[in-house]
Amino acid sequence: MTAEDAGTPALRVTISDVASAAGVSRATATRALKGEGRFASETRDRILEAAERLGYVRNTMAAELAAGRTGTVGLMLRDASNPAYGLLFSRLQDEAHRRGLDLVTVTIGADEQGAKQVNALHRLLGMRVAGLIVATGGITAAQLEPFADQVPIVRAGRVEEAGRIHSAHYDDPTHGRMLAEHVLALGHRNVVVLTAAPEVSYPEHLRAMAMRETLIAEGASVTMIADGPRPDDGVAEALGTVRDGATAVMCASDYRQLAVMRAARDAGLDVPGDVSITGCDGILPGADLLGLTTVRIPVAQVAAAAVETMQTLLTSAPASETGPELRPDTIRQAFAGELVPGTTAAAVR
Repeated sequence: MTAEDAGTPALRVTISDVASAAGVSRATATRALKGEGRFASETRDRILEAAERLGYVRNTMAAELAAGRTGTVGLMLRDASNPAYGLLFSRLQDEAHRRGLDLVTVTIGADEQGAKQVNALHRLLGMRVAGLIVATGGITAAQLEPFADQVPIVRAGRVEEAGRIHSAHYDDPTHGRMLAEHVLALGHRNVVVLTAAPEVSYPEHLRAMAMRETLIAEGASVTMIADGPRPDDGVAEALGTVRDGATAVMCASDYRQLAVMRAARDAGLDVPGDVSITGCDGILPGADLLGLTTVRIPVAQVAAAAVETMQTLLTSAPASETGPELRPDTIRQAFAGELVPGTTAAAVR
């Protein structure tokens, strides 16, 4: 009869219960269940059989907390309902599992000042996580740096400039340039760029600034319109500029692109006949069917590099045991995606 059959939750069965049922000491049962030490096969089998019969589940977190450490990594993720972050979450989980790391995850929705994210990091540290992977662009380096005194931190997705914070990130300036060069090649010289403030979305801000610089360098006329946290912020103003002669609207995300496309349809404008529209991300479900002109960001590469970096940091000698010259150098890796020409941008008529 298992613990559940007896009406007792499995986690209430202790290692002492298993040891008593198997006729061994608590230390012997502990080592056998952790796969440590050498035992006669009969002894090991008896311990495993007792654990299974009683419904014993090892509380890994509690065991590691008792030792003052955990092999668990904290992951702070922006709202996973956003496809870009949802896919990144999935890839990070897959890669961590492949490398034998456990992730404890908290997700954060709208939080422009980063206060909720800072509190979430405190909660993760309260669990004695061994490191932090931060997959959100809404928290600043200044807010993150104090946590780097306690555990290694890796940014996943967003570039980082703070000296003690590592990153595996999308090459957002390159993505902005790729899209601007495509628009220029189609003959557009009067272009609207929807830009996000750094505190709203730092990656979108970097993409938009790179679009602007590339367009201006080639002699194009550029109208910059600031958007906000909502996808339709700035859209009406952008379409007003189209009526005044702009032939293309460049958005720093596919969410923005879809908002502009909807508003253009409602205004009776043909895409791409009357106005070409571009975005960035390339991972929205059905993006290929919609024909979005975008850049597909390299989510799998960034996730793999972030987890690999964290594993490298966790297997390095602790800072307390090394001089500064022996600690791991800051690891920063940028990954560029690929242009998806799509059908929402076409040559100027």
